[in-house]
Amino acid sequence: MKIVLATNNLHKIEEIKSILVGLEADIFTLEDFREFPQVEETGETLRDNAILKAQAVSRFSGLPSLADDSGLEVDALDGAPGVRSSRFAGEHCSYADNNRKLLALLRDVPWEGRQAKFVCTVALAKNPGRIVTLRGELQGFIALEEKGENGFGYDPVFYVPELKKTLAQLTSEEKNKISHRYKAFDRARELIRKGFLDD
Repeated sequence: MKIVLATNNLHKIEEIKSILVGLEADIFTLEDFREFPQVEETGETLRDNAILKAQAVSRFSGLPSLADDSGLEVDALDGAPGVRSSRFAGEHCSYADNNRKLLALLRDVPWEGRQAKFVCTVALAKNPGRIVTLRGELQGFIALEEKGENGFGYDPVFYVPELKKTLAQLTSEEKNKISHRYKAFDRARELIRKGFLDD
């Protein structure tokens, strides 16, 4: 079995591969294909973008594909940044830029109003015409300041109350047991194990 991960994000690739460990499949990335076209995330929802990427990758490679789009939804910001999470502070912004903007917007919001959730939607495409989507969520709060050196993205400001730590204070192994991405890709893994990609 061969599957292509539809992302160029090295952090995501590392996380996803660790989640899929044990799956009897050869995992390819876009680096394995020359002249792969850039897929623009033009969807209005995380699900839309995941489907766009899965379809494009499956169509180009001729193989089943796994794509995801993930976002942070903050209650006090009416669900923002949501589908614009990666470019919250503007086009070509850094993770640090996004975190600074988020903390600035929530500067005067008390702790009880800082509830948030990470959402991951995975699209599993057997081919461009047969796609299923799966979702994972992680509830938490936006911390008052950045803490931790691990992870990426909003991990330094996403506080998990059950663990009394931000995601960036967790090891990759600890994060991959609870994260929104783990939950969504673990469901995809189970679907593959049950034969979704079998001919």
